[in-house]
Amino acid sequence: PYYVDMNQNLFLQASLHSSDQNLIVFVDTCVASPDPSNFRTMNYELITRGCVKDPTYFSYYSPRSSVARFAFNAFSFAKRYPSVYLQCQLVVCRYKDYSSRCYQGCVGRFKRNSDS
Repeated sequence: PYYVDMNQNLFLQASLHSSDQNLIVFVDTCVASPDPSNFRTMNYELITRGCVKDPTYFSYYSPRSSVARFAFNAFSFAKRYPSVYLQCQLVVCRYKDYSSRCYQGCVGRFKRNSDS
């Protein structure tokens, strides 16, 4: 566990360890929950499909494309839940593959035409 005070900036880094230098890491989704085994019933979305949901979430520049850096303000799920667990989904893509998920950024939900 990592202990932080409320509203303190929490800095995170995800690193890809590979001999292939042409890979990049993209933070696709990060969800918080008071239950480490259930991220669906009660959760808080920080970033979903590359779209920032939390106003305190910030992505930082990294000199290496194999490292993703980001931060957000620490919070809690009311006073009865002493811990917050984080689950993130990362995507690994080829460097300069502009058709890959890593280069698409925020992908909103597709809306269906009302006529169909």
